[in-house]
Amino acid sequence: MTYAFEGQDAVISPQLVYYKDIIVDNIEKMIALAGGTERLWPHVKTHKMIEVVKMMMAQGIDRFKCATIAEAEMCGEAKASRVALAYPLVGPNIARFLCLMEAYPQTEFFAVSDCTKQVEMIGKAAQEKGRKVQLLMDVDTGQHRTGVLPERVEECYRAWAAIEGIEMRGLHCYDGHRHESDIEVRNREVAAADEKIAGIKGRLQGAGYDCSILIMGGTPSFPCHQKLNKEYLSPGTCIIQDAGYEAAYRDLDFVPGAAVLTRVVSVPGNNTFTLDMGTKAVATDPNPERAVLAGMEYAKTVLQNEEHWVVEVPAEHAGDIPEVGTVMFAVPMHVCPTSALYPEVPVVSGGKLEGWWQVTARNRKITI
Repeated sequence: MTYAFEGQDAVISPQLVYYKDIIVDNIEKMIALAGGTERLWPHVKTHKMIEVVKMMMAQGIDRFKCATIAEAEMCGEAKASRVALAYPLVGPNIARFLCLMEAYPQTEFFAVSDCTKQVEMIGKAAQEKGRKVQLLMDVDTGQHRTGVLPERVEECYRAWAAIEGIEMRGLHCYDGHRHESDIEVRNREVAAADEKIAGIKGRLQGAGYDCSILIMGGTPSFPCHQKLNKEYLSPGTCIIQDAGYEAAYRDLDFVPGAAVLTRVVSVPGNNTFTLDMGTKAVATDPNPERAVLAGMEYAKTVLQNEEHWVVEVPAEHAGDIPEVGTVMFAVPMHVCPTSALYPEVPVVSGGKLEGWWQVTARNRKITI
């Protein structure tokens, strides 16, 4: 894959670049794997861009999942039909969520929670505004980050349905711990979880509770869920895709649609060179490799500081050392937090620089 484009010499480095044609293709692949747009409820935290939201809406996707109030506001501004804020509402975010509901009445907003006290606070705030908040229960399917344990879901659901100001609508079942590279193993693990969730939903609905909305899975697992149920699927990273997911999940045919344009600033040794792509330019959570150099995938990290990335090549590739000033492209191992490092990104289409997109929800606050 080549990421070079006409106009790159004028772009200041380091700079994340988005490739529109690849992103469009990834969206189409996501729709195909989901079996249609009606199954999709994708998250937006990877790109945080209203332009990408509008690209998906143009394809018929009108429901989105968010991690921040700013992302939810962005989706409201795009006139999405439904938006789930899949992050606990605490502190001033409860009031901000209610402001979202007032500011974008054409959009249905859903809160997500795993805590009775928190639900009571949301309900009280909603009552004071003369509103009801639509709520999805966050279910811990095994990641143990947030969520109600499956054995407590029905008890809590019944209790929350009785809280004034709250309208229970269903379950949020994210399985971010599904990291199995072997698709057969992943399918087996997802099937076991889905059977349990289906039983819970059936019993709640049989008892007269509204449990009609289930948002299931993430990028690695959504094709597994697609075969097992009729619920909403929630991929997201695959829309942009990164080197980490590309390497880990070979069964998913998505192509990285973002790369950091970087330049060689020094050649300190016979088999090392230094790029201007430090930890302020790429996500630092994968370690030690935080990006893959396109066309030089064999290069390995020696060290990375705030503004420098020193890489080493094997002795047999010593002749490949680039000159100072050379433009190179590095595909992030984790694109989601990398996108948030940039206020705007240049967008390439047809091998040419087409324009710049703002990373709309990069900050925690837009207006609300």
